[in-house]
Amino acid sequence: MNMTGAQSMVRCLEEEDVSHIFGYPGATICPFYEALYHSESIQHILVRQEQSAAHMASGYARITGKAGVCVVTSGPGATNLITGIATAYMDSIPLVAITGQVQSYLLGRDIFQEVDITGAVSPFIKHTYLIKKAEDIPRIFKEAFHIANTGRPGPVLIDVPIDMQEAEIDFSYPEEVNIRGYKPTINGNLKQLKKVVKTIAAAERPLICVGGDAFCAKAQEQVRQLCEETKIPMVTTMMGLGVLPTSHPLNIGMIGSFGHKTANMALSQTDLLILVGARVGDRAITAPEKISSQSKTIHIDIDPAEIGKNVNPTVPLVGDLRAVLESLLAEHPVSNCSHWSEYLQQEAAAEKATMPDPRPDTIQPKRLMAEIGKQITADACVVADVGQNQIWAAKYLSMRQGRFLTTGGLGTMGYALPAAIGVKIAAPEKQTIVVCGDGAFQMTNNELSTMVEQGCDVKIVLLNNRTLGMVCELQRIAKRHKFAVALPDTPDFSKLADAFGVKSRRISQDADMADAIAEMLAYDGPYLLECVVSEAENSKVNM
Repeated sequence: MNMTGAQSMVRCLEEEDVSHIFGYPGATICPFYEALYHSESIQHILVRQEQSAAHMASGYARITGKAGVCVVTSGPGATNLITGIATAYMDSIPLVAITGQVQSYLLGRDIFQEVDITGAVSPFIKHTYLIKKAEDIPRIFKEAFHIANTGRPGPVLIDVPIDMQEAEIDFSYPEEVNIRGYKPTINGNLKQLKKVVKTIAAAERPLICVGGDAFCAKAQEQVRQLCEETKIPMVTTMMGLGVLPTSHPLNIGMIGSFGHKTANMALSQTDLLILVGARVGDRAITAPEKISSQSKTIHIDIDPAEIGKNVNPTVPLVGDLRAVLESLLAEHPVSNCSHWSEYLQQEAAAEKATMPDPRPDTIQPKRLMAEIGKQITADACVVADVGQNQIWAAKYLSMRQGRFLTTGGLGTMGYALPAAIGVKIAAPEKQTIVVCGDGAFQMTNNELSTMVEQGCDVKIVLLNNRTLGMVCELQRIAKRHKFAVALPDTPDFSKLADAFGVKSRRISQDADMADAIAEMLAYDGPYLLECVVSEAENSKVNM
């Protein structure tokens, strides 16, 4: 079937069952947009800045479990996408990013809006393609989606010169993918599995540490079974929050520099650390060499490059987390850690029960997050931005069967609002709450326009402390001068919300908290709840 390269791009997306694309048009991607206009199955969401296209696609991907798609033009359009691509790469989120490019015969001449985007993103992307022959488009799109969705998920970029979009080809979409050198390991080695079983049986104080790969691999149920059948207590990295409900007795809490006291204590006392799809970066384990010296370690991950990167494993096991855990459960592992488990459960329960008294002069974030956790639906999706708001939400907002989404690897401020829009487009029925600070909100609040335009019923909880709270706290801890962190002239957020057609409310004391949250959640439409936080609360983020 004869068609243009642009038409073939659209057909490829249709063949991959893509229903939504997040993008921003420009000169070098215009032929694709003309072809997209005629698609009856793909909806285009016009973002207000290209970085948001990647974040929306990320939120969409994390809910659907399949690659999100974003499309932009060349030059600044492509470079604005870079931060979103790096964010997805660090958090193992499958994306297919499509960029327009200048004519192929003009590449390297520094013409208007030319940029080497494949070279620019090479350090933090799973794979890149530059289309040099239009007839390669079907094969390359097939490969791109395969690479993005398999193994350790991640972003793939396809750069398409405008003349490749305009060229005529005989379209045929491949049925299979065969990429030499790309064969992700799915099933774990049987000998290693048996070593895992023996190592678990010999341990007195085992501890399961779960990371974000539990969601990537759709292995939440297998993780739960492993915990419950062995009675081994579990801690999580920030990306692993929500694998078990917060209230589950075996869920001890989040580890890390801003984690729960009991979870970090368990990490320091364990004699067997079972890493389950966790990258164990520096925010999770600040002294990995100490962990390696004081305990045995089992590390299960689909990416062999992650095993041994930060913690030397006693028993490494490469494979798809869901497949590996199913095989492990079939071996019926047994643990003798009842005393250890009961001890941690008691300590964790006592820690979770502490709550500060209400105050009339401020909103206390710990109480705020606890109240949100009480009132949201069981399957709600909470999208936290970066900063103190992220830590408060991660530590104190209880999750049941829902999802806690944030950017853990790159730590990209401004992520939450566009990601939440992607979530809501993927699952309109899912209650979706953004938690963000005043600094992060001002980075991407232009996407309120997209949110309203798309009819996305997203609830925004804005913690306004008139400062870059996390940076301020780091300055305080290091005994440095408080500098370049004050935001005294932030806009009137109620008026800003009104300008976009978003209902809002402002509260400044704990007594108004429960009613305000109830009103926000009951309202049929997008809502901004501004919560005024005193500067004194900035020093309590790790309490």
